[in-house]
Amino acid sequence: MSIVFTVAGKVIGQKNPIFSGWDVELPPGEYERGGGLKLRDLISHIVAKEVDAFHTRQQERRLERVMTKQDIQQWKQSGKIDPGGRDLNQVVNVDDSIATALQAFEDGLYFVFIDDIQQTNLDIEVFPKTNSRIVFLRLTALTGG
Repeated sequence: MSIVFTVAGKVIGQKNPIFSGWDVELPPGEYERGGGLKLRDLISHIVAKEVDAFHTRQQERRLERVMTKQDIQQWKQSGKIDPGGRDLNQVVNVDDSIATALQAFEDGLYFVFIDDIQQTNLDIEVFPKTNSRIVFLRLTALTGG
């Protein structure tokens, strides 16, 4: 049995989240039998899943869509009508993305909370459960300070 949890992102001082909650699934593993999962491995897994999702979205943008009147109205409300049909030539390397995310955590650019408990060490074992909520809280630098 796999574990499915929700990931959300927020910025201190902003009312709206960076991204709404999305579900991430951990494949079956040792942590299901009472063992933990290192925070660095959890972050790495989440980043890898997001890079995969990015590549999927990038592939979908290459295709031109036939849009219905309803599609156009929905896109219009969001402020952009996008029928696709273009390649943005964006290259995202999963290993580089993971390394950047881990370095940013170590540099204190964001905090991680699992079920409202702040995690402060990449090498500590964490125990996400099905329906856990993992929040990435990005900090904002003060100007001039």
